Amino acid sequence: MNYRKYITIEANKRGGKPCVRGLRITVYEVLEYLASEMTEAEILDDFPDLTREDLKACIAYAADRERRIMISPLSA
Repeated sequence: MNYRKYITIEANKRGGKPCVRGLRITVYEVLEYLASEMTEAEILDDFPDLTREDLKACIAYAADRERRIMISPLSA
C-alpha cells in the first residue's frame, strides 16, 4: 500500500507528528487503538472521518518506518 497518499506531516499540526490525511489524528493514536484490541469497526465508529484505508496506511507507515531503523550491534 502507498501510505504516502494518506499520511501527512505538517509542522504546525500535532507537533509535526505523522497524521492521517491532515486530520488531527496521529498514526501513533491509531496504532495504539489497534494494539489495545479495538476493532476496526470500533475505531471507525469512534472516528467517522477515518476510513479502513486510513487504518491500513497507518500500519504500512509503521512497517516502513520499522524497516528503515538501523540497529547498531552492541559493543562488548
